[in-house]
Amino acid sequence: MATVTLKPTKVPELMFEGYSITPDAFAGKTAAQIAALPGHEGKIHVTIGDFFTVSGEAGATAADTDIVIAGDCTRVKYIGSKMTAGTVTVNGNADMYVGGWMKGGKIHVTGNVDSFCGIQMEGGELLVDGDAKNHVGCAYRGDWRGMKGGTIRIRGSAGNDIGTFMLGGTIIIEKNAFIHVSTHAEGGTVVIKGDVEGRVGGQMVKGEMYVLGTIKFMMPGYKKVDRVEKEIDGVKATFDHYIGDLGERHGKSKGQVVYANLYLKAA
Repeated sequence: MATVTLKPTKVPELMFEGYSITPDAFAGKTAAQIAALPGHEGKIHVTIGDFFTVSGEAGATAADTDIVIAGDCTRVKYIGSKMTAGTVTVNGNADMYVGGWMKGGKIHVTGNVDSFCGIQMEGGELLVDGDAKNHVGCAYRGDWRGMKGGTIRIRGSAGNDIGTFMLGGTIIIEKNAFIHVSTHAEGGTVVIKGDVEGRVGGQMVKGEMYVLGTIKFMMPGYKKVDRVEKEIDGVKATFDHYIGDLGERHGKSKGQVVYANLYLKAA
């Protein structure tokens, strides 16, 4: 696999919209051609070379291309947006929309990410070693189609609105989350290994949620039906099994009503 290294040279005055920082856009290009790829800083048309030095050459295809960003990208948005293959590693923090709409490949951020990481993601893997802010794997504002596939793993904590309108895929938060988990979801799996403040599964139609810590405020639309032994993400435990959201419409499969499932680790 060919490696392209980007090294930040200056901090954008506003935010750099780095939508061209993907293996798909880099594939088949030299360092000079990659540096000339477009971006935006507000309304101003800029290039990758305005903010990064570029070394190395890309592979012939996205799958053959590895991008390494050797520095902090706190003010760089859309890294890995819409990528279909290849890898991107950010050795530092990243701004909003990391891995947004991605369909394949792998992104690894060694620091923290801002909001909307993995928005409407369809495939691939997004790994964040630090924390994420809000709207992980959710739908775009005003849309009803959230994450459809792939895996998002946040090794730290996350904010609110995780998996809103989620349709498929898996989101794992290894520490705590705030509020609104799987709101309006119609599929997929969300795992919170720490604690959640509340509003877990509100208006959820189907899919699964696992909380290995505590839920401070349980949604009233969930009913405990049994206690089960399950293994999730390498953790075997006893869970209280709830179904819901009972206030929502639910379809049927083989004559049985299909509910969302909430598994809360038993105390």
